[in-house]
Amino acid sequence: MSLQKLHDSILQGDRIALGKAITLAESKLPEHQSEVEELLEAVMPFCGKSIRIGITGIPGVGKSTFIESFGNYLIKEENRKIAVLAVDPSSSISKGSILGDKTRMENLSKNENAFIRASPSTGTLGGVSSGTRETILLCEAAGFDTIFIETVGVGQSETAVYSMVDFMLLLLLPGAGDELQGMKRGIVELADLIAINKSDGDNLQKAKIAQAAYRQALHLFPAKENDWQPEVVLCSSLSGEGIDLIWNKIKSYEIFSKDNNSFFEKRKRQNVHWMKEILFKLVFEKYSQNPDLKAQLTNKEKLVAAGKMSVLKAARELMENIN
Repeated sequence: MSLQKLHDSILQGDRIALGKAITLAESKLPEHQSEVEELLEAVMPFCGKSIRIGITGIPGVGKSTFIESFGNYLIKEENRKIAVLAVDPSSSISKGSILGDKTRMENLSKNENAFIRASPSTGTLGGVSSGTRETILLCEAAGFDTIFIETVGVGQSETAVYSMVDFMLLLLLPGAGDELQGMKRGIVELADLIAINKSDGDNLQKAKIAQAAYRQALHLFPAKENDWQPEVVLCSSLSGEGIDLIWNKIKSYEIFSKDNNSFFEKRKRQNVHWMKEILFKLVFEKYSQNPDLKAQLTNKEKLVAAGKMSVLKAARELMENIN
């Protein structure tokens, strides 16, 4: 499929074309990267009109089940078009991933107004894949107005997710106790809303206790830059209880942040951050692809590993060799 045909098909909402474009974005081949660059430039005027929502939480909190319930609600009750970018952790040994999120969202995956793409993290920090930002733009160009980014969990730094979404939703389980003590402060600080999932049946009382504990904990954190006040709500993916409340909170956040212009300023900062990330990546690729620079890099690696040169000096000398 030619780039022009791919471009036209994406704008028409063609899922096959969208899938092919995302595969190009995830490819590390130089020729594919140049094609993606050209494609993104062409679709850029049609991007940026969605609400981008990062969804994170400890493994077992029920992120996939929640997203299916939330997505079905938004499609049915709010007439939204949902794109779910689910990232599966890659093995550090085999480099493989299960990519099973689509099977865990069986009903949502069959809905014509939903698009689910499971991608491997391939060692990328922050619980996202290397082509997640590009995929967001491609989904927006295809007409999806609500983008979910499901991360691999809180075992890695979530700042990478925060740098590409408008709203961060942190899912937790009932029972504050040790979980509250063990939560990483930075993750809670990034959250725009905390939702205690599985708040039903015998869990309901424990969920209310956890809600009170997390509300108290939020008072210990400094105010957000845009003055938004995060809240703690209860929800159940199985019964659907609280799902509408979460959406209302997200809509309130969008209105609030657009009114004080922080929504748009945040996206500007995210674009600059993305550009710098790509720049650092290109600098390293230059070393990897140039035989002379690669030899110098290999030599410095040996000196650093043997303790014969400091890391700082090695990095500085390598930078001086780039013309």
